[in-house]
Amino acid sequence: MERRSLLRAAVLGGSTAALGGSLWRGAAYAAPAQPGTGPYGALGSPDANGIRLPSGFTSRVIARSGQKVSGTSYTWHNAPDGGACYADGTGWIYVSNSEINPGGGASAVKFSATGAITGAYRVLSDTRQNCAGGKTPWNTWLSCEEVSLGYVYETDPWGVNAAVRRDAMGRFKHEAAAADPVRKVIYLTEDETNGRFYRFVPTTWGDLSSGKLQVMVAGTATSGSFTWTDIPDPDGSPTTTRTQVSGSKSFNGGEGCYYADDKVWFTTKGDNRVWQLNLTSNTYELAYDDSLVTSGTAPLTGVDNITGASSGDLFVAEDGGNMEICVITPDDVIAPFLRVDGQSSSEITGPAFSPDGRRLYFSSQRGTTGSSSGGITYEVTGPFRS
Repeated sequence: MERRSLLRAAVLGGSTAALGGSLWRGAAYAAPAQPGTGPYGALGSPDANGIRLPSGFTSRVIARSGQKVSGTSYTWHNAPDGGACYADGTGWIYVSNSEINPGGGASAVKFSATGAITGAYRVLSDTRQNCAGGKTPWNTWLSCEEVSLGYVYETDPWGVNAAVRRDAMGRFKHEAAAADPVRKVIYLTEDETNGRFYRFVPTTWGDLSSGKLQVMVAGTATSGSFTWTDIPDPDGSPTTTRTQVSGSKSFNGGEGCYYADDKVWFTTKGDNRVWQLNLTSNTYELAYDDSLVTSGTAPLTGVDNITGASSGDLFVAEDGGNMEICVITPDDVIAPFLRVDGQSSSEITGPAFSPDGRRLYFSSQRGTTGSSSGGITYEVTGPFRS
């Protein structure tokens, strides 16, 4: 299962990696990008917002922590983190978590069909350190508490219905969630040095009030086959969920999670890896591992939130590193898509595409100040691949 090409990853020009063997198609070798470039070309000089982008792309600031969102009376939350977009008539909504404790919660910004901001509001309050989360096929936002014995809260991006705590999804240091409409499950990551990878199987798809929490069982290798086993006590007390099932696979600091086309990808920050699970064959392998880069500088460090585009490209945000969002293409080319200058004490969070795929939203959690009160949420517009 382990592919030789992953063990021979090479860096071109110190910023772009080509990993042979397509993560999507299993080809023998992928054509490498030109040195220093990826599918979008080289990054330009910093724009007025301090963001380096490829040619044809522009950025704007959507919101700043502690300040009114433009054209609204709503004050944006501190430490913006995980996010997602939702279609809203001819416009859309971007939801963003707040990774502070106490307080936490999540907020939303509404956009018109032209991208103009038309409103902003709270969708979740009085929770703890809401880090990442995930979007459901029935258009709710799963906001996850990154604390010991944390909960998942199902929230309404429109702010009409009250948020609901989903106890059946387990109590642990939740990070991200990704919905799989084929198998009708929700995948969950755990931000512990010996965290686990879970899935929640609802009794009824579309209703998260009851179901089974299961954990991935596999060997210690970086590739192989896996199975799922029920967690006896999802409440996690007195025995933590990650230690209840013998043979469950340990992951070093689970972070972002994304599902598409019978595969799920998730990141682990402790060893700077991106993992891929093939859900049709029940096998897993590495999609990226910076320790396998054999020359130059690894193009992606501090892996965190992850999302995908209709092109099949994965976009991985860095927590640290050099404040980049990197792209991993279906041909296994890894390169910077953007870089935020002058914010080395921050991290990039919440990448999410608008429903039409033409705009990418993300935040710098601590901005230029290095404080949770200095968060900045951005939008990038341009010719994204389709």
